[in-house]
Amino acid sequence: MSRVTIVGLGGSLAPHSASLSALRVALDGARDYGAEVRLFDLRELNLPMFVPGAEPVPAAARELCDAVHAAQGMLWSSPLYHGTVSGAFKNALDWFQLLSDRNPPYLTDKVVGLISTAGGTHGLQDVNTMEFAVRALRGWVGAAGAPDSTSVAGVQGGSRPRQADRRPTAGAGSRTRSCGAAIRGWHDHDARGEHGGGTGRTVAVGGGVKGATQRADANRAAARSRRVRRLKSEIEHDISVDGADLAAPAIKATCRRVSE
Repeated sequence: MSRVTIVGLGGSLAPHSASLSALRVALDGARDYGAEVRLFDLRELNLPMFVPGAEPVPAAARELCDAVHAAQGMLWSSPLYHGTVSGAFKNALDWFQLLSDRNPPYLTDKVVGLISTAGGTHGLQDVNTMEFAVRALRGWVGAAGAPDSTSVAGVQGGSRPRQADRRPTAGAGSRTRSCGAAIRGWHDHDARGEHGGGTGRTVAVGGGVKGATQRADANRAAARSRRVRRLKSEIEHDISVDGADLAAPAIKATCRRVSE
């Protein structure tokens, strides 16, 4: 079997980046598992803002897209800014428009591992945003890793660490390395036609994010249930004030509408 190439994309524009540190650890895991790896640090790439159709294409953007097209898989790692990926990371993804005329285009059938170092459940926002982008680019989400709130040195009780301390701990490192190894191993499963499922399948990796997609679905269902209960209470109150005996059918109709 030919050697698998994994391209890592991530980091931040800050001098000290936990996202970049985690990405390096994951790439080390992929390398240890036999993959050839290449890192694209967003700070070093220094890509200009993507302008559709602009010429000439920056050399850094062309180099990134050439490497991505030649690779069998990727690892993404972005900081979480205001509930989503950083602007620098999204801008790098926008430059993937250069892959639209390749054969196959974009990230077709490439496996992508997603990493977030945001503490607690906030990491899921990062991972979910990246997963949407992978799907849009026709790739597969093969693994996802998000260390918990104590996995980044200096984070205790949700406090923000000093910049110099924003490095993954040993425990986070083992989980993040497994994300890189999983991407390398996923390619072997793909070669044997074993990955099944559908685009965007998320695999639980080494104590990281466990079933992010299933958890998001459960959260949406719980929120819908809360809305139904709240509306039911409001309707019962309004109708009891009016003195009309219409509570049951009105509640059923409203609950049915919200559930749909």
